[in-house]
Amino acid sequence: MHSLPSKAALIASVLLSLACAASIAQVRELPVVKPEKVGMSSERLRRIDEMMQRHIDAGDITGGVTVVARRGQVVHFKTHGLMNLDTKKPMPKDAFFRMASSSKPVTGVAIMMLVEEGKIRLTDPVSKFIPEFKNTKVAIAKNGGPEPTGPFGGNRPPPDVDLVSATRELTIRDLMTHTNGLMTGGLGSAQVRGMERKKTDTLADYIPRLGAVPLDFQPGARWRYSAQAGIDALGRIVEIVSGKTFDVFLSERIFKPLGMNDTYFNIPADKEARLLPLYRKTAGKWEVAPTPSFLDSRTFYSGAAGLMSTAHDYLMFQQMFVNRGQLNGVRLLSPKTVDYMAMNHVKDLYHGSRNDDDGMGFGLTMAVHVNEALANARRSTGAFGWQGAFGTMTWTDPKEGLACVLMIQQSDSGVQRDFQNAVLQAIVE
Repeated sequence: MHSLPSKAALIASVLLSLACAASIAQVRELPVVKPEKVGMSSERLRRIDEMMQRHIDAGDITGGVTVVARRGQVVHFKTHGLMNLDTKKPMPKDAFFRMASSSKPVTGVAIMMLVEEGKIRLTDPVSKFIPEFKNTKVAIAKNGGPEPTGPFGGNRPPPDVDLVSATRELTIRDLMTHTNGLMTGGLGSAQVRGMERKKTDTLADYIPRLGAVPLDFQPGARWRYSAQAGIDALGRIVEIVSGKTFDVFLSERIFKPLGMNDTYFNIPADKEARLLPLYRKTAGKWEVAPTPSFLDSRTFYSGAAGLMSTAHDYLMFQQMFVNRGQLNGVRLLSPKTVDYMAMNHVKDLYHGSRNDDDGMGFGLTMAVHVNEALANARRSTGAFGWQGAFGTMTWTDPKEGLACVLMIQQSDSGVQRDFQNAVLQAIVE
């Protein structure tokens, strides 16, 4: 049980809210400048437009929005293709995109804000906040045999396993770095039956149930993507520590101070028309797909995959990173904390989201380029960011002072790689 906040804590919370409100009044838009003013080429930046149109013409994507800022100034903010294929409505700059896993770095910032306040340590066991995670078990192949390979589920029966005690407790750091084995598609995940998330579940309802799920490997032993469970558990910890629901915490402490006025778990009714249809190819033709089940809830605030936002708003978020924790006088994190988030925390365990990249590391909810010559993407060493299942991708390049945003709604690694290349080749000084 967690006790109610003390009177002093409530007063402190009110004062903090007032301070945030005062800061919000100072939020300004990033200036738009001629690219040459910040060492980029106008002619070369037009290759972004050409690249996006090539992919639209090839049927890879239906449209998108691209944004590039350098040294705190916008040099490229363009729309491409159509928002609605039936009505032929052109893509607007303020279109809403489903961010999917591009939500994760926002959750990482929320956790690190509480770390800075001394309310959380990265070494804290998850069970300190969610007792159901005490005495976690790990699934291993029966009798020490070879690990069967997935995918598991459907008509395929779960593999036989032995459950052994975890060598140590899961920590906050394990959740942030995907070294936790929680619902990562392995032997432990295959044992789960009847624990599907309900449409009306909240984080408080669902996350404690995950404490009974066997891990797929010992904590810290591997990097394997915990697409939802690990990061969503962090969202619940934010709720417990802050005393606010996760959506309120993000709104008050991150979105409003940064001027991210179009970022939500649930888009308000008067803005819903700006949400792109979700197009998928069927027999070579684009058709509108239904809302995925993991987004079909108005009560589950998934910091792993649930945010919807605009190119403008995520530019502001990335610019905060470029500025090492602050934007327009609003400081969310210290410079040292931003640097720490962007360090490689997993040694040599991470080789890209598709396990086909060398030269990569993983920080706190974000991938990090540790060797630009080896990585399968054109970013500087030290650049960091993440992408979402629907194609969104954002990153920060401290070396070059870049904040970059790609908003699309079809997952296409070719578009992502080509966008990165088009940005880097436009730097001329």
